[in-house]
Amino acid sequence: MTLWFVFALMTVAAILAVLWPLSRRGRADTGGSEVVVYRDQLAEIDRDMAAGIIGAAEADAARVEISRRLLAAADQGGRETPVQGSLNLRRTAAIVGLVGLPVIASGFYLALGSPRLGDFPLAERSRVADANQPLANLVAQVEAHLEKNPTDGRGWTVLAPVLSRLGRYDDAVRAYRNAIIYAGDSADRRADLGEALMGTAGGVVTADAKAEFERAVALNGDDAKANYFLGLAAEQDGRKADAAALWQKMLAKAPADAPWRPLVQAALVRVGGSVPGGVSAPALPDGAVAAAKDMSEADRGTMIKGMVDRLATRLKTNGDDVEGWLRLVRAYLVMGERDKAMSALADARQAVANDADRLRQLNEGLKNLGLDG
Repeated sequence: MTLWFVFALMTVAAILAVLWPLSRRGRADTGGSEVVVYRDQLAEIDRDMAAGIIGAAEADAARVEISRRLLAAADQGGRETPVQGSLNLRRTAAIVGLVGLPVIASGFYLALGSPRLGDFPLAERSRVADANQPLANLVAQVEAHLEKNPTDGRGWTVLAPVLSRLGRYDDAVRAYRNAIIYAGDSADRRADLGEALMGTAGGVVTADAKAEFERAVALNGDDAKANYFLGLAAEQDGRKADAAALWQKMLAKAPADAPWRPLVQAALVRVGGSVPGGVSAPALPDGAVAAAKDMSEADRGTMIKGMVDRLATRLKTNGDDVEGWLRLVRAYLVMGERDKAMSALADARQAVANDADRLRQLNEGLKNLGLDG
């Protein structure tokens, strides 16, 4: 408030500096004052002549000149009598300027400015969000904003997936529910809410999570995330045939470059289903897949395990092969060995940690496998 008070005083001072001269009387009495001066001069000439300071001839000449000036001043004063009217006009203009300018400026500010915006102290300005701040700080700022603006649907929509990535699943569930309430219902938000509910249960598709996935499918029958987790729910319930049928349907309808295809293929192999196109081990090279078609199930499994072990051994000595790491992680997923897949993921990140380009390539590949990049 002190700053605004100072601004107000400065505004008033500036207006007065401009308008003050307009309020002055100006030359209204100029003519009258000159007449008085010239009359005093005539009287002084008489006194000088009586005192013998000047002669009669000089006195007459001086009287003639002063009389001429006196007549001119008297005539000028008569023509400048309407000064009072002009003075009133100037004073009116001064009042209008003094009052009208602040009123007009305030009107523009109320229409275009943010009069309800709170104070933003210097300490707060130093905490403005930027890409260099830790993610936890940015999340804290968004949460503080949402505490004051709980109906900001866009804010909840932005915050929810970040909370899920941080492992704060309970908070993520609340954020997704608020996003649905204030930003609108959608298949994506329902599927994300179901996934967050799974996070609170350690990865198990609970009844609440399944209900959200079913709502997502009701809104969009082709929602990939919801359909995948409904298949996972069937697998967890022991209905592997139902899970395989659902995932096969997904793969049959999906484009060839769908980023989630490897994840669904791995899940399908895990439940004993056949992947459309006849490829049961997508982590293997094409030549190895062709050679494995005529083998027994046991021999095929042994061959695949041997190739995966050799790949893992090679990557321990040459960790720069990002594609190799992705193949290894994918192979472990196909084989149903998720713990080994997560261990390989950690080793891969450690191997390329000092190379930003390779790390980015690795993270993008992991996202395509359905893992957190």
